[in-house]
Amino acid sequence: MTTLTMREKLITYLAEAEDSKVNAMYILLEKEIENVTDQFILTDEQFEILEKEHELHISGKSKSYTREEADQIIRGLRSF
Repeated sequence: MTTLTMREKLITYLAEAEDSKVNAMYILLEKEIENVTDQFILTDEQFEILEKEHELHISGKSKSYTREEADQIIRGLRSF
């Protein structure tokens, strides 16, 4: 079973589950759920790279893609 399938099954289950089961699952995962925003921290070097890439994008000096184009490239439906 793929992770995507598991996610879909969990979402469906949680939408219909009894409150006590949802509460139990939340308690089990509470620390991870609350720390999600703390997990994505850029180093100074990563931030500098991001800033440079942003400047290139804004100035038109780098090739940029729409979300749809990026999705097509990832799926192999389009070349970059």
